[in-house]
Amino acid sequence: MYTTESEAQQALVQLYTLFVAISILLYDHMATLPEEIMIIWCRPKATFAVLFLVNRYIAVLSNILDLMSTFLPVSIERFQLCFFNIYYLTHQRLSCRKFVVAVYALRIFQQVFICFTLTLRTYALYGCRRHLPIWMGIIVLAVVTGILLVGVFRYNLVNGGIGGGSCYKIYTTSVSIRYGIAWIVMFIYELLIFILTVSRTWKTRGLRRFSLISRRDILDVIFHDGVMYFAGMTLVNLPNILTYFCGPEILRGSLSAFTTCLFILHTRTLLLPCVIHVSY
Repeated sequence: MYTTESEAQQALVQLYTLFVAISILLYDHMATLPEEIMIIWCRPKATFAVLFLVNRYIAVLSNILDLMSTFLPVSIERFQLCFFNIYYLTHQRLSCRKFVVAVYALRIFQQVFICFTLTLRTYALYGCRRHLPIWMGIIVLAVVTGILLVGVFRYNLVNGGIGGGSCYKIYTTSVSIRYGIAWIVMFIYELLIFILTVSRTWKTRGLRRFSLISRRDILDVIFHDGVMYFAGMTLVNLPNILTYFCGPEILRGSLSAFTTCLFILHTRTLLLPCVIHVSY
């Protein structure tokens, strides 16, 4: 059971936000599925098409696994997937701790993948200059190293739940600070991408043709979508970061799943124009 009432409330808030995030993700997935089939599955798959598919389906997988940990019977020592009746995995191999680590590994992979996607778009925007991916690769490596060094895999597991035993991530003060730092590092990298995008468009178009409305060619599309991405994710990410450092204890980390899902949706909007441009 939960050790404190605040832990129970924190887990409940996380459950609600997870439901909202998954609902938005699945709705977007079903709404854009016909477009996906027509543009991607019915044509030869270029690099951006593969990135598009990885972005969509890894997000669905990680959220399904996260939801499974909420409703299936678990213990600290063993995660029993009784619903699926898989004896080998459930009774000998998959503990609750390992399961949550696997979910978080997928979350980290999503963030790294988003960094890679943003880097690739910026590389294309700068005309595939050789020195740019080297410097940005170093920065991405620094971002990943920083996330790992702050200890994002440290967490507290509690046995108990809403209607049965479940794995929940309870954020103590020290743990929430580590996660908050990791999100700040991601935000700084996105800020760098935004500055590079604006700088390149400014030099190419000039002040007179510098517009958020025009979408005459792929450069206009990349600039427009990049600005919209940064503006939208800033509005979502800043409240998420603040929950780790200030505010009520029950809100710590409550927006992480929601923010990650919106990251995935916005990344889809960045990739789709590139897929269409390459396909046609």
